[in-house]
Amino acid sequence: MDEWEEGKQKLLEVIQSVDQSVQVVIPTKPTNSMFLISLTRGPNRKFITLSEDDVIDLPTEAGVLAKVTKTLQDAVGTL
Repeated sequence: MDEWEEGKQKLLEVIQSVDQSVQVVIPTKPTNSMFLISLTRGPNRKFITLSEDDVIDLPTEAGVLAKVTKTLQDAVGTL
């Protein structure tokens, strides 16, 4: 598994730990080194952006994990 796949898997795990009812769409490639990620629960949708580096570093960097987890919690809270 490459860095991107590991980061994507960890991101999905974090989202599921925040709220299992949220559906996620993660693009296969970044745009300008940023991923526009769609979070959907019922009729509500929220988009968040994460840098390519954050996704790659997610499994190995505790600081990045904490930052991304907080971003996801805030986004899911608004759904």
